[in-house]
Amino acid sequence: MVPSRFSGASREVDAGACFDWLRQGWAMFMANPGIWIGATILLLVMLMAISIVPVFGQIAAHLLVPLFGAGMVTICRRLANGDEPEIADLFAGFRHNAGQLVMVGVFFALGIFGIAFMAFLLVSGGVLGGVVTGKVGGFGVALGGVMLAGLLVLVLSIPVIMATWFAPALVLFHDMQPLDAMKASFAAGAKNLLPMVIFGIFLVVALFFAMLPIGLGLLLLLPVFSGAVYASYRDIFSGT
Repeated sequence: MVPSRFSGASREVDAGACFDWLRQGWAMFMANPGIWIGATILLLVMLMAISIVPVFGQIAAHLLVPLFGAGMVTICRRLANGDEPEIADLFAGFRHNAGQLVMVGVFFALGIFGIAFMAFLLVSGGVLGGVVTGKVGGFGVALGGVMLAGLLVLVLSIPVIMATWFAPALVLFHDMQPLDAMKASFAAGAKNLLPMVIFGIFLVVALFFAMLPIGLGLLLLLPVFSGAVYASYRDIFSGT
């Protein structure tokens, strides 16, 4: 792999492009479902094993998300280039620019846990206010705190997700520095907000149904989602 020098310049695409990304993601899955399912099972097992450790396991899992994300898009690139992928490609991010990818994970974890902490303060404040106010009125105060916290998490998570959406591919394939990659990723997401929002809504709905049969749907969703992310990267960062 010889990364090209890249400024992170992106382009605007049509809102309907997200459906083409999903079509390409499905096509990549069908090109080699065995590799995809094997890599996805390995990924899920490792993340679950790491997450078992209280607190530190959750932090470690968030730090590793960009590393494994880089591995998934590496499988996509191999398929797109007509090469034969391997399950070992899941660890491509550990072999190239691992430190930079971990830093992306650090910024991602700081953002997510910072948002979660603010949400906790809001919820705990609502519950405390509910106790002080009384039973009926207190329930309304507590419920209001939970709803406000949920809305805050939803809104503040969007910039964090936008900044990390393309960052693993930009760091892995183009040797961009973590902050530069995240800035480029955020700028690309802001420029293409409508297709990204449509894609995000589809992902949330698909994730809900994927989790119903004890999470077995993730064996399909994660590969298709990874292929769609790679397709969106190729589409928005033209010439890559």
